[in-house]
Amino acid sequence: MISEKRSSMLHGVLLITLFSCAAFYIGEMNFVKELSFSPMIVGIILGMLYANSLRNNLPDTWVPGIQFCSKRILRIGIILYGFRLTFQDVLAVGLPAIFIDAIIVTTTILGGILIGRMLKMDRGIALLTSIGSGICGAAAILGAESTIQSKPYKTAVAVSTVVIFGTISMFIYPILYHNGTFALPANEMGIFTGATLHEVAHTVGAGNAMGKEISNVAIIVKMIRVMMLVPVLLITSYMASRAEAKTQKQNGGMKKIQIPWFAIGFLAVIGFNSFDLLPQNLTAFINNVDTFLLTMAMTALGAETSIDKFRKAGAKPFILAAILYIWLIAGGYLLVKYLAPALM
Repeated sequence: MISEKRSSMLHGVLLITLFSCAAFYIGEMNFVKELSFSPMIVGIILGMLYANSLRNNLPDTWVPGIQFCSKRILRIGIILYGFRLTFQDVLAVGLPAIFIDAIIVTTTILGGILIGRMLKMDRGIALLTSIGSGICGAAAILGAESTIQSKPYKTAVAVSTVVIFGTISMFIYPILYHNGTFALPANEMGIFTGATLHEVAHTVGAGNAMGKEISNVAIIVKMIRVMMLVPVLLITSYMASRAEAKTQKQNGGMKKIQIPWFAIGFLAVIGFNSFDLLPQNLTAFINNVDTFLLTMAMTALGAETSIDKFRKAGAKPFILAAILYIWLIAGGYLLVKYLAPALM
C-alpha cells in the first residue's frame, strides 16, 4: 500500500518535472528571452494551460505528487536561492541603497495590506500581491505562500500581477531614461531600478538596456531586496500564527508560533556563500538546479489553478497591483532623487 502511494506520488512529480523541462526549453527561445521571462514564469503558464485543458484526465492519485512539488520542493528552492547572494553585495552599494530598499519594501507591503482592506479583497491575495510587488516578484510570493499556506490559485493570481506590471516596467524604464524623463545619474538610476522593479529577471533586462554601469548597481540593489524576504517571512509567520490562535482559541488562545525554517536556511546559505568557499562553476551549477526546483514549484502551482478561480478572485488584485505599481514608480523616483544624494 505504501509503495503504491509512493509510486502514485512519483507519477505526479515526474509530470511536473517534464513540464519544467519544457519550460526551460521554451525559455531558451529568442522571443521569450527578449521578454526576460524566466523558466519559473514559463512554468506557471504551462501549468495553468494544463490545469484548464487536460487536468480533468489526471488520476487523483497523482495529485499528492503535484502538491509535493508546490510545498516541499518549493522550500528547498528558496533555501538554495541564497547561493545567488553575499553580504559583500550589501556593503558594495552602501547605505543609501539599503535605506531606500527598506522604505520601499515596508511601505509597499503595509500599504498593500491597507489598500486590500479598503478594497475588501481576499487577505491572502492582498498579502501575496503586496509582498511580490515589494520584494522580488514570484520568488517572494512563493516564499510567503509557503509560510501562510494559502490556496494555489491565490498564489497564481498574485504572480500574474507582478509578471504583468514587472514586464511593463522592464520596457518603460529604458525608454523613459533615454528620453530624459528619468533625470537621474547612472548610480541613482541603478538604485531606482533595483529598488522598484518586480522580478530579478526584469531588473536584469531593464538594466542591460540602460548600460552596464546602471545594470551592475541595479542587480545588487535588487538582491538586497531579496534578502529582506527573511524578516518579512518571519513577521508574516508570527502574525499568521497569532491570527490563527485567536480564531481557533487553541490552548487558551495561545498557539505555538510556526517558524519558517526555510527562511532561516536561506539566510544561512547567504552567510555561507559570503565566505566564497565554493568554486564558481559549482555555485553556477547549484543556481541552475535551484532555478529548476523553483520552476517545478511554479509549474505545480499553475497546475492547480483554473480560470474559474481567476474569475473568483475578480479584478481587485490587479487594481491593487496597479496602485502599488504607481507607488513604486512615483514614490521610488522621488526617494532616489531627493533622499539618496542626502545619504551619500
